[in-house]
Amino acid sequence: MAELLRVSGLQTHYTSFGGSRVIKAVDGVSFTLREGETIGLVGESGCGKTTTCLSVVGLLPSAARIVGGNIEFDGEELTTKRPREMRHIRGRRIAMILQDPMASLNPLFSIYLQVAEPAFYHQRVRGRSLRQRVRDLLQAVRIPSPEVRMREYPHQMSGGMRQRVVGAIAMAGGPKLIIADEPTTNLDVTIQAQYLEVLKDIQRESGVALIFVTHNLGIVAKMCDRMAVMYAGKIVEQGTVRDLFRSARHPYTQALLGSMPKLGSKEPLFAIPGQPPNLARLPSGCAFHPRCRHAMPRCVEEEPADRLVGVEWKARCWLTDQKPAKEAYAGATA
Repeated sequence: MAELLRVSGLQTHYTSFGGSRVIKAVDGVSFTLREGETIGLVGESGCGKTTTCLSVVGLLPSAARIVGGNIEFDGEELTTKRPREMRHIRGRRIAMILQDPMASLNPLFSIYLQVAEPAFYHQRVRGRSLRQRVRDLLQAVRIPSPEVRMREYPHQMSGGMRQRVVGAIAMAGGPKLIIADEPTTNLDVTIQAQYLEVLKDIQRESGVALIFVTHNLGIVAKMCDRMAVMYAGKIVEQGTVRDLFRSARHPYTQALLGSMPKLGSKEPLFAIPGQPPNLARLPSGCAFHPRCRHAMPRCVEEEPADRLVGVEWKARCWLTDQKPAKEAYAGATA
């Protein structure tokens, strides 16, 4: 598969009013994505997952800006694009699904108008063809009675239906990449499973690539080919889902896996001690060392760089040369 997206050394900082504080929300993030592939961005809240995605689509808030690194999409450098140029890329070539559909949908416009807009704007579909396009998109995301639903408004639909409508809007422009930012957070387990199947069906039929942002490792196991684990603005480990679930090398990845409920297991879940660091006042050395049970003096003094563990498998830890102890976090309590 050809490479679609390459993020290299991305640095995105937030500056407080007056410029007195700088928050390194994304600090040297690098990863690649191939056509038709799915990568999961995983980590606790505030680790930089969403800011990384907003940097890719050029939707950063006014207090944030990219201060370093490159984002190459489909052979084009996005960090040098002007806002007007990015408006032609968003929706048509890159689409984003946000976690709260009510924040994405306009309560004053019908479902038809909201799904039709990107098809009209980016693909120049008109008239009866546009209506058929909307009907096909709603059917693709498994919304029953699309002719009836397209005349309705967001408040007339359930949360699961609204999230499917957002998925239809994302597909309307025919993008090569969809970024899904925790799209199942507000859905119950049954609807969540159905929605994930919808996304997989869309990917199989269209060949679109996916960046899936989540803190749910069960979803990563179901949806993703590769995963990148973020902590304090950095990717601390990345590789195939198979490799990381079987033999994670970074203590943070091990801790996340140890905190996952396992069907039929009677062992207590592991709780990672402490809190994620303040991004405006990061600790010295490895940012995870205050919470890491394997921390050494070197971890406090010196920040590790990415170290190659296997093919397309990297970890940012001084202990990557050691074989991981599978029982290190499983069944432990803080």
